[in-house]
Amino acid sequence: MPIEILMPALSPTMEEGTLAKWLVKEGDTVSSGDLIAEIETDKATMEFEAVDEGVVGKILVAEGSEGVAVNTPIAVLLEDGESASDIGASAPAAPAAAAAEAAPAAVEAAAPAPAAAPAAPAPAAPASADGTRIFASPLARRIAADKGLDLATLTGSGPRGRIVKADVENATAAPAPAAAAAPAAAPAKAAAAAPTGPSTEAVIKTYEGRAFEEVTLDGMRKTIAARLSEAKQTIPHFYLRRDIKLDALLKFRSQLNKQLEGRGVKLSVNDFIIKAVANALQQVPEANAVWAGDRVLQMKASDVAVAVAIEGGLFTPVLQDSDMKSLSALSAEMKDLASRARERKLAPHEYQGGSFAISNLGMFGIDNFDAIVNPPHAGILAVGAGTKKPVVGEDGELTVATVMSVTMSVDHRVIDGAVGANLLKAIVDNLENPVAMLA
Repeated sequence: MPIEILMPALSPTMEEGTLAKWLVKEGDTVSSGDLIAEIETDKATMEFEAVDEGVVGKILVAEGSEGVAVNTPIAVLLEDGESASDIGASAPAAPAAAAAEAAPAAVEAAAPAPAAAPAAPAPAAPASADGTRIFASPLARRIAADKGLDLATLTGSGPRGRIVKADVENATAAPAPAAAAAPAAAPAKAAAAAPTGPSTEAVIKTYEGRAFEEVTLDGMRKTIAARLSEAKQTIPHFYLRRDIKLDALLKFRSQLNKQLEGRGVKLSVNDFIIKAVANALQQVPEANAVWAGDRVLQMKASDVAVAVAIEGGLFTPVLQDSDMKSLSALSAEMKDLASRARERKLAPHEYQGGSFAISNLGMFGIDNFDAIVNPPHAGILAVGAGTKKPVVGEDGELTVATVMSVTMSVDHRVIDGAVGANLLKAIVDNLENPVAMLA
């Protein structure tokens, strides 16, 4: 039977995406592992590989279609001996968002024939408990849905373990757990309870008569808006501020860069900040934690996320095991991650995770600012510019020093005030005594 190609979930949090570009056309032969499309998630554009082999019989979703839900059929693959006529009326139509942008001919083709009602579409391809897609023919999925079968409990007898008609016809449904659908109502209630601003129409009416240009939100901007709104509404933030004297660090950095010049390595102040935070999370281990809904996860390694500004948004790539890496290794990794972030070429595992983040606006001349905690992180360090300021020395004399102001935003559910103060003190001590930090 024809095989449906479904919109993939390219990250654990992906619910929908944009089918940016097809790399194949109807009639092309593809093999498992061939690149067939480019999918744009909320963070990156990623290449999508074929799982099965066959001939592309029909493309259901036009390239450029936005808001395509995960597990929506986007194309149909024909196996040996099959033709386009085998697809039949049961091939699902493209989602409404895609149909609106597709050519009129595609809309007409999706209309049911007046002679008979079309067969009910097969349910979306299911996934097992660990998120792995379960491969089953459309007919097998439809029969399983009618019989109340969980495909995850079946073993497929078809090619490459695919579940086929005979497998589900010979199976018996297990009792469904009671009230399984009840939790689904909770997110809707939570969403309804969230405060909202003026409607789009109300805002546009307010500026009626004034010249403006409407900018459509892409997936990244929508995600940033949703996550940061959620963060400010649900995370009990508190803020800790310190000034850090950088003169010893700047002198040490200059010496190291001269010694590393032959290797083509140039350390930045931000590299030292990453290392200082990573070491501090080991020195104050109770602060190296994340919020997990009904519990706190105490992390062992120092996985530090660093905000990187890109056109239209930002990434927070994660430097794993930062406490175990040298300054030169951190510097090289950060440069690589930042470069690929600006090209939107990061893989999901490279910007997900971490327990603590750094946002540095010092290069823009910002003295200080308050950053928003990015859940499930427990905190974020907002770093300002290093500037010359008068300070009172240890001997009581007035002198001039390079001072950098930092603000640490903390999730009070995870870190209490004293623990947060100890973490920030450790960061300050590491930066003001950089040689000791590397000992």
